[in-house]
Amino acid sequence: MRIMALDYGDARTGVAISDERGILCGETLVIAEWDMERLARRVAELAAGRGCGLVLLGLPLNMDGSEGARAGKCREFAAALGRAGVGELLLRDERRTTIEAHGILRANGRREKRHRSSVDAVAAQLILETYLGTEDNRLRQASAAAAACRR
Repeated sequence: MRIMALDYGDARTGVAISDERGILCGETLVIAEWDMERLARRVAELAAGRGCGLVLLGLPLNMDGSEGARAGKCREFAAALGRAGVGELLLRDERRTTIEAHGILRANGRREKRHRSSVDAVAAQLILETYLGTEDNRLRQASAAAAACRR
């Protein structure tokens, strides 16, 4: 089962999709869309088309763990994803992913002006990779393998 991670933004949303086994990040892209409902429908279609059984949505918490206005917008987007038919959805702490993404791009020789086009995809990749390394993901994989054996 593939897993999709999203770094939601007002103008651009980064998307990262795992490989079929849910172990590695296999694909990244950016969706340019301003309208939340249209974006939610596009994400739902992409998730269904790629066979994603789980969608992770980055939740931008403040450094002290509290939620600000941006987190509220992400919760609104999560509701829109539900209306659009996205199945299982998890909100994931995404503190510092955009800062780390800029650092990764800078370390790889990308000029600051060019970061804008890919930083959201790299941030989504960081959200995905962080989840893939969790115990929750290992348990999900073991459960899926056991279910496949029973068939």
